[in-house]
Amino acid sequence: MSGRYVVMGGSGFLGSHLCDRLLGRGDEVVCVDDFSTGRRSNVTHLSDHPAFSLVEADISVSVPVEGPLTGVLHLASPASPPDYLARPLQTLAAGSEGTRRGLELAERHEARFLLASTSEVYGDPDIHPQTETYWGNVNPVGPRSVYDEAKRFAEALTMAHHRERGTNIGIARIFNTYGPRLRPDDGRVVSNFLLQALRGEPLTVYGDGSQTRSLCYVDDEVAGLVALLDADITGPVNIGNPDEYTVLELAQTVVELTGSLSTIVHQPLPLDDPTRRRPDITLARSALGWEPTTGLKEGLTRTAAFFAGNDGATTGTPG
Repeated sequence: MSGRYVVMGGSGFLGSHLCDRLLGRGDEVVCVDDFSTGRRSNVTHLSDHPAFSLVEADISVSVPVEGPLTGVLHLASPASPPDYLARPLQTLAAGSEGTRRGLELAERHEARFLLASTSEVYGDPDIHPQTETYWGNVNPVGPRSVYDEAKRFAEALTMAHHRERGTNIGIARIFNTYGPRLRPDDGRVVSNFLLQALRGEPLTVYGDGSQTRSLCYVDDEVAGLVALLDADITGPVNIGNPDEYTVLELAQTVVELTGSLSTIVHQPLPLDDPTRRRPDITLARSALGWEPTTGLKEGLTRTAAFFAGNDGATTGTPG
């Protein structure tokens, strides 16, 4: 049976793919976004879809949506380091007031609330891989804390709503995700490397490149989020790809796949940059029947094709 869902942050990279997935299975979608980091072009192809509507609003101020709802999905937050470092107060507001308003909307309509949390709640982890029972190792006053602590607070608020008011909730901890619609300037490692390679520029590796990342292709990530949305468990649940690569390995793979002549250069590590990141997805496998299926080379090839077809991305002009 189809439902009606609010996707807060629905014009963002991940949010727009979620809108596609929900509409594709016959649901109605209300996309709410203030376009501070999301892009209108991510949902332009949906503008004539009879089951899609777009509301421009800052979810930390209000979520002006009327009518019955099946679910509220909270993906509204700056997510890449350049974005949240440039918008520290907005990021904290999205995690606090934005979460509260989304929870209250879900409660009023007896709808399920899905929180898109993050692997950043684990900080620079001292256990590996990271399980959902790990409490994390986060610097609460460092520059990255505006994102890390916003998400940690959002999880706490979501659980408090569930415990005190019985709100139907699910918490997803999202690990590094990549794919088409990544913003060229968002500062994430995959978009950085692909664009540098396509432009023939040196690939910038911070530190010696031995730090690791686990990268999940966007189609797999969305499938995991929808599986949690449709389930009856609260989580938190890690939704990510457990295949782990060093950043240097990733840079070398990008150069190989794109046939680029780019070299690799090294720069100092940013403050509080996590050295290891890999999800334990035992819970997602057992409770949701989910695991990623897209290999790194296949996913990078698809993403490179997206950037190569975007003149603004490869030339450095706005797309």
